[in-house]
Amino acid sequence: MIKKLLFITFIGLVTVSCKQETPKPKEKIVPFVEKILPEDIKTITPEEAQTFHKNPERKYEYRTGTYNNYEYDYDVIGSDSLKNHVKGNVIVKGKYGAGMLTDSLGRVFDVEVEWTGYDMLKGKDKRGNTYTLKTE
Repeated sequence: MIKKLLFITFIGLVTVSCKQETPKPKEKIVPFVEKILPEDIKTITPEEAQTFHKNPERKYEYRTGTYNNYEYDYDVIGSDSLKNHVKGNVIVKGKYGAGMLTDSLGRVFDVEVEWTGYDMLKGKDKRGNTYTLKTE
C-alpha cells in the first residue's frame, strides 16, 4: 500500500513539474524618439541656445545639441513631383526632420523630411505631395 501511495505521489509530482506554463507575452520596448515638428524651426529654446553652433564651412545654418545628439538647420531647394520649384528651411535630427517650404506661388506649407543621400532629402506634406530637396 505504501509503495502504491508513493508511486501515485511520484506521478503527481512529475505531472505538476512537467506542466508547461503559458509564457507571458514580452513587453515591447519602444525607444523614445523625439519627433521634430515643422514649427520647431521658428524658435530656439534656451537649452538649445546654450549649444548653438554656427560653422560657415558647413552646409547647415546652425546646429544645437550635444555630441552625437545634434539637430541641424538647413536651407533647402528642390521641386515637387510636377517639377515645380520649392525652397525653405528644415531641421534634421538623425535621419528625419521637418520644416517649412515655399512654392513658386509664395504658398508656405509644412513638410516632413528624410535623408536619402549626401545633401539630399525627400519630403512629404500633409496632402501627400512629395518633394526632392537638396541642402544649400
